[in-house]
Parts: sequence; structure tokens; C-alpha cells
Amino acid sequence: MHERKIVYLLNPISGTSKKDGLRKLIERETAAQEIHFEFVTTNAAGDYELLRDKVVHENITDVVMIGGDGTINQVTGALCHLPLRFGIIPVGSGNGLARAAGIPTKPQQALALIFAGKSQKIDAFRVNGHYSCMLSGIGFDAQVAHDFANKSTRGLVMYTQQSILNYFKAHPYQFEIVLDNFSFFTDAFFISIANSNQFGNNFTIAPQASLQDGLLDIVIVQKMNKAKLPFAILQQMRGNNRLQQLVEDMSRKNILYFQTPSITIRNLKHAPLHIDGEPRDTADEFRIEIEKDCFDLIQP
Repeated sequence: MHERKIVYLLNPISGTSKKDGLRKLIERETAAQEIHFEFVTTNAAGDYELLRDKVVHENITDVVMIGGDGTINQVTGALCHLPLRFGIIPVGSGNGLARAAGIPTKPQQALALIFAGKSQKIDAFRVNGHYSCMLSGIGFDAQVAHDFANKSTRGLVMYTQQSILNYFKAHPYQFEIVLDNFSFFTDAFFISIANSNQFGNNFTIAPQASLQDGLLDIVIVQKMNKAKLPFAILQQMRGNNRLQQLVEDMSRKNILYFQTPSITIRNLKHAPLHIDGEPRDTADEFRIEIEKDCFDLIQP
């Protein structure tokens, strides 16, 4: 391995006024390791052409993202095909990927992990060609994920009672789910497509999800009595719904949970879409495919 060169990507907006202290901490600790480093500002529009050129021409070995899930989606999506290691110092509101990978939330510990430099390939996936490295959803979870990411951790039960009940005053959407061997119709409040198991804030939606198993975790929250809904979702988050035999479960179960490398979802009522927590334009049909071993992430 040639000499390490780290670019720290700092979002001037995300997080809080602790920025300056964090920057000083990084400067001090990295200098003490005698590793070449510099800071680059994140790009709100997600245009990382200049950074890509820099990585290639200056032999940058590591790009460390100081930010939340939105930054991580943009940066890894733009640079994932370069021979780079990515590190995360989580300062966003959700930090879903960092938590899923077991990266410490304290900056000093996250830095120590980066200096140790052990990395593993992790998967990402594409929704109609759009890059996602954590969790995308169709239906109400687009709204739920967005609102939850912007709340502090106030306890899941309170969150569940408040927000979820508000959203479910609305009606379920109709979908057709197309898998390799069969397809079925469902009326569902939302469908989550997860690579990791997080909405952020340790809000676990797909308990079995692994960052490197080559599989998408699909969670379909089907139409049910509204009063049952918060309890069904809490149960799913606590891991009480095992990976299921789909065919026999479809009619019996409120929540379907299965794994697949690819799926097509026909969106018959134009339910909204989010990708890694950011609202995106919806479509009549979503083709979703895993992208195995997409990039190198420094993790424990």
C-alpha cells in the first residue's frame, strides 16, 4: 500500500457549531499519526467531479466523510468505482450506515478506527439506476423516514404513537411485486428496501440485513387494522418477525419480510419514493438491484 493520503470532507452546514472543535481534533490527531491530509468542503449539489480528479491525480487513498446519510449517499455514489477507502465520522441526524457498520458515534473513536484502516467491501443497490447505499422506501415510509431522521431520539414508542398514527390516516397503496419465480399484488402502507438495517437513530427496520450478503432486505407493511399497526411495526423492529415463507404468509401476515438480490415493484397508485432518506420523483415501476461489493468502508 502506498503512503496514506486522507481527504476529510466537511459539510459546512450539517450538524452544529461543534464543527470547529471537531476540525481541530482531526487536525491534531491526524498530524500526530504523521498521515498526509487535507480538508475539502462537501458539495450541496452532489457534484464531485473535481474531487474525483483530485483523487486520481494526487493518489488519495482515503476519503473520510464528516456528515450524515445524505453526504454519504452522494460521495460514495460519485466515487465508488475508484480504488479508495471510505471512512465515516458520523455527525448527521440519522447516521444509518455508520450505525449499521458499527462505526463509533464519538469522533475520537471514529478517528482511531480510520487510523487503524481496516476496511471491508460493502454492497449498495440501484433503484431505476439511482444509487442507494442504505435504505429506500415507497409509500409512507418516505415521509416517516424523512421526519424521523430530523427528530432527536425521543424514544421509539412516543415516535410510533405520534407520527405513524398521523400518516396512517391515509390509505394504503396498491403494488404488484415481481420476483424471479412469482409475483403478487398487495395493498401496503409502505415497502422498505434495505441494504443496512437502519432508518438511523437505531430505528431498525430489517433486523437480518447485512451490508455484505449480496441481498436486499424487503419489508412490506401490508394493509391492516390501524390500531394494530404501531405494534406490528415495533415487533418488526425488535426482530420478532423472522425471515418468512412468503407464499403462505402473504394472506396471514401484516408484515412481509424477505431477501432477494433484485425485485421489480409496479407502483400502481404512484406512492412516493425516498432514496437514503431523500425524497425523489416517483415512477410507475421500480427495478431494484443489488450492487455487490460496491465500495470499501473502514469499519471495525
